[in-house]
Amino acid sequence: MIIETCNRCNRKLKTSKSIHVGMGPVCKRKQAEADAEFEKRQVTIYEVLEYTEKSKR
Repeated sequence: MIIETCNRCNRKLKTSKSIHVGMGPVCKRKQAEADAEFEKRQVTIYEVLEYTEKSKR
């Protein structure tokens, strides 16, 4: 099923490339920035374990 509205802002997509991607170029850039910020803030289980070990001392 082809959706012709942006997955991020729900505006109508105009180009076939945008329709294929599912969002326009501006929303795609904003989503990439948001995803990068989300990834940057993630904590790994190893970091949690290391912190737990340090706090026990």
